[in-house]
Amino acid sequence: MTTMRVPLARHLLRARDLMDRCYAEPLDVAALARSARVSPQHFARTFKHTFGETPHRYLLTRRLERAKALLREGELTVTQVCHEVGFTSVGSFSTQFKRFVGESPSAYRARAVPPELATLPSCLVSMWTRPTG
Repeated sequence: MTTMRVPLARHLLRARDLMDRCYAEPLDVAALARSARVSPQHFARTFKHTFGETPHRYLLTRRLERAKALLREGELTVTQVCHEVGFTSVGSFSTQFKRFVGESPSAYRARAVPPELATLPSCLVSMWTRPTG
């Protein structure tokens, strides 16, 4: 009986899907590499080569995109948003948010969504306001 090997990209997609689904959980490279069934070093190197950013950067971007959406909704405090998206420290969350978005979470919330984006689907707003830094 022969076994078919699944292409590595599929394993990387499995790990990326895990990050998309479980972004608020404590995920590290070792856990992600296990989900992709490769070594942590190989995982980090091939993830960056395949997707153009490190696993850490990808996960951080997912968390900050979700934080922006929660801040726009305005139902949670900044501290609650911080914990909801997987950060354990409000200081770290605020620093990373400002580094990626260009303003503090409070300032972002105060500015909210520009009126011209208010009627668009949230997936388009996320795409156009995705952190790039």
